[in-house]
Amino acid sequence: MRKYLLHVLIISFVFIAIPITSATGGSITLRSYYRNLSVSEVHSMPNVSMRVRDEYGFSGHSIINHNYNFKTIGGDKVVVDKATGLMWHQNGSDSSMRYKTVKKWIRKLNKRGYAGYQDWRLPTVEEAASLLESRKKNTAVDEIRASMYIDSFFGDESFIWTGDEFDDGSGDAWGVDFRDGSVGTTTGGATVKGGICLHFLHKMDGKCFFVRPVRSVE
Repeated sequence: MRKYLLHVLIISFVFIAIPITSATGGSITLRSYYRNLSVSEVHSMPNVSMRVRDEYGFSGHSIINHNYNFKTIGGDKVVVDKATGLMWHQNGSDSSMRYKTVKKWIRKLNKRGYAGYQDWRLPTVEEAASLLESRKKNTAVDEIRASMYIDSFFGDESFIWTGDEFDDGSGDAWGVDFRDGSVGTTTGGATVKGGICLHFLHKMDGKCFFVRPVRSVE
């Protein structure tokens, strides 16, 4: 009887120790569908450690143990995270843009078939926040954006759009800022003048963000 119980315990331990793998090949499955989110819902977001919570969002970092792999496919650069089963556009957009033009930009990317795929999309706030590192890393060539809370596998887009919107009906979307490691409604970015995004990297009071598309790995 004791041997039988010991055998059962050993088998149970083995199954517990094996990480559960998602259908996308990652051990962590992040929400991939868009939602209208309140600040309190963002405060309860999984897989992050939050240093500061405020009325706009939070500052913190991902607790996911990433497994990044850089690839060049047909001349296009991507970063595959085996931990989450996500493929990221390595550089993202060259310039920031208003939210209403983001979908058009992604449609063009999909029409072109970047890296051979046509299912690129905006990340959810959970997916975008998963890129936040606990400490700054060198990612850019200029002094202002030379150190951000994102792995050096990625380009130097300092603040990015997500597909999740704020739940007050304003149409404001949630964004992630890699310069200070924060998640918040898009009261940041670059200012807009005459429909053109103007970059004021020390003044976050506009409605222009960069785009870093993502897709789920099959």
